[in-house]
Order: sequence, then structure tokens, then C-alpha cells
Amino acid sequence: MSVRVRGLRRAFGTREVLGGLDLDVAAGACVAVVGRSGGGKSTLLRALAGLDPHASADVLDVAGPAGVVFQEPRLLPWEPVWRNVLLGPGPHPRRSDRPRAVEALAEVGLVDHADAWPLTLSGGEAQRVALARALVRRPRVLLLDEPFGALDALTRLAAHALLRDVRAARPVATVLVTHDVDEALALADEVRVLDGGRLAAAVEPGTADAREVLLERLGVPPGIRGRSRASSR
Repeated sequence: MSVRVRGLRRAFGTREVLGGLDLDVAAGACVAVVGRSGGGKSTLLRALAGLDPHASADVLDVAGPAGVVFQEPRLLPWEPVWRNVLLGPGPHPRRSDRPRAVEALAEVGLVDHADAWPLTLSGGEAQRVALARALVRRPRVLLLDEPFGALDALTRLAAHALLRDVRAARPVATVLVTHDVDEALALADEVRVLDGGRLAAAVEPGTADAREVLLERLGVPPGIRGRSRASSR
């Protein structure tokens, strides 16, 4: 397993957000986690990324290195794109490191933007730079915290296709946190619902009632569930 978690807990004051959560993700697999707003999805991802020193677990084993993509690209506007790709723990990137950044940018279709400034990028391009920043470290685990939430519908579809291509090219275990059930079903091998601080049993995309099962577990009333995005296009 590339990700193995047992008994993950995290509380904020007296409010327990993660209450003994268990999770397994095999190498090359993608698990999507959906849940209500404020239910602990981002808290889970921060714990997996090692960014939350107050989270505790009986077992918290995430194969390294891990790459993280947040909802916001978090690019530095005073650095060119290639330097933004390399920014992270460690020394400031040098000119000799540029080929590594260009290689990662090629994976996300932005090799021609290596010397561009972040403010000249579209929202979708900026998010692709953020993905390149995660990929440049050759991660064994990819952690995605609602990375497509701020994109318009057409740009989001293109981002979905890009993620599929990246995962097809390299066997990286992926945990995708999203509030979007249709996105989860389109991208993941299995979908889990985070509720009450724990993960419900896996729902497999492709089954006839997968969407209905997920919406029911999320507490969405039958009368407002509507059709999936795919069926409404």
C-alpha cells in the first residue's frame, strides 16, 4: 500500500473532526473522498501530507515523496513559471535546475510557458503549473485538495483529462478530495464518503446506482439530486 492509515484523529478544541479514520490506497490507485463542507476533507489531506503536527494516528504511512496540489495554485508572481515549479522545501532553485522544471511543465502541456510570469496565465494554466510543481518531485503519492474547484466547466473538463493522462503515464497513488460527486466518479477508482470523522465503505464508479448511493450518504434529498453533469451535456 502506498497509503495506509489506521485510527487517524484530529480535534479542534472540543470538536473532533477526524475520529479514528482508516484509509488504504494501493500503488497506482485513485481514491476520491467526498463529504459535506467543513466535514474534515482538507484536514485529512493535510494530515496525509505531514502538514498537521496535531493530528495523531495508530498508523500513518504515506510512501514518499508525496506531491500536494491545493485548490489555489499559490504561485509567486515575482518568480517566472519554471522557478515556481521548483519552489518548495530546500534551497532557492538555481538556473541549472531549470531542465527539471521544463520536464515537469512538458507533462502538463506548458513547456512553452516556462519563462512566463504567473499573472499572464489563465486559471487553468496556473493550476497546471501547480500540478507540475507536485510532479517535479517524482512523487509516489499525489494529494489533491479540490484542485479544480475554482475552474470553469470547460477548463475543469480539460484538467480532468490532464490528470487521467498523468496517472496513465506514471503509477502514482492518488487521494483526491472534492465536494463534487460527479468529479469523484469521473476520476477515481473508488469513492469514499467522509462523515462523522470516518470514511464510509467504498463506492465503485461505473455501477448503475453509484451516484445515487453517494448523494444519499451525503444527505441530499431525492427531489433535488437532479441529473449528473455527464447526462446533462
